[in-house]
Amino acid sequence: MRSLTTIADLIRWGSSQFSQSGLHFGHGTDNAIDEAAALVLHALHLPLDLHTSWLQCHVTEAEREQVLQLISRRIDERIPLPYLTGEAWFAGLRFCVSPHVLIPRSPIAELIEQGFTPWLDSQPFDRVLDLCCGSGCIGIATAVHNPECCVDLVDISPEALTICHENVRLHGLEGRVECIQSDLFSSIPSVRYDLILSNPPYVGREEMTTLPMEYRHEPALALEAEEDGLAIVNRILVQAYDYLKPEGVLIVEVGNSAQLLQEAYPELPFVWLEFERGGDGVFLLGAHDLAQYAATNPQN
Repeated sequence: MRSLTTIADLIRWGSSQFSQSGLHFGHGTDNAIDEAAALVLHALHLPLDLHTSWLQCHVTEAEREQVLQLISRRIDERIPLPYLTGEAWFAGLRFCVSPHVLIPRSPIAELIEQGFTPWLDSQPFDRVLDLCCGSGCIGIATAVHNPECCVDLVDISPEALTICHENVRLHGLEGRVECIQSDLFSSIPSVRYDLILSNPPYVGREEMTTLPMEYRHEPALALEAEEDGLAIVNRILVQAYDYLKPEGVLIVEVGNSAQLLQEAYPELPFVWLEFERGGDGVFLLGAHDLAQYAATNPQN
């Protein structure tokens, strides 16, 4: 390994090892080269946008050993990159992460960056709820991109909320973003929101058994749901109307459970959103749609 003397050497060797080992990429990168570059630069305390002229700089023996240890852990333990670095990027922003929270990767990031156009561009929104928030990335990114709004971050996990608090402080949002421990809506104040966003657990038990090993490091509480993945989403659909303003909007990611959800609720006019950067299984419903559903389904 002493032949690995430069930053470029370490990135090249790491990417070769990653490719040879058949790793799964999907937690911030989608290929071995980008994964190795992110890991090496983090270990050397260098920025991701490091100028290419630096790649031929020599590393010390201690630095090389630090990088090689991280590469070994990524391969041997299949630990996702963000858990090794302690950070992830979402909607152009850096977030602290730990194995207590899902690694940020929702396509909802694209909606946030676009200002939720065209769904909310005709009306201002000043109160937002991020339900099942995990690291808080969705709600915090919404607050950063929309300086006029206040956001409530809600999760059942106290460990996840600890990470939320870190990310709120990281982005200087203590005055506008609040962290609330709650089982969905149960402990939320009686308020109404312009926008409710959620990336809840939606993976069914059978699908959980097919996930790559990297996903097994993420908290099952944030991934798995009963009723073939629909248990949490069902509760959100039943209760969301009571927390939305008359012109409010609900946006929820359900991933591969999309077809099951449509079959379960044929009367709901789901709008399935499309994304230029990829990703699917995200629906939108207006408060009026949920009101009509509640009126025709009084048992709910």
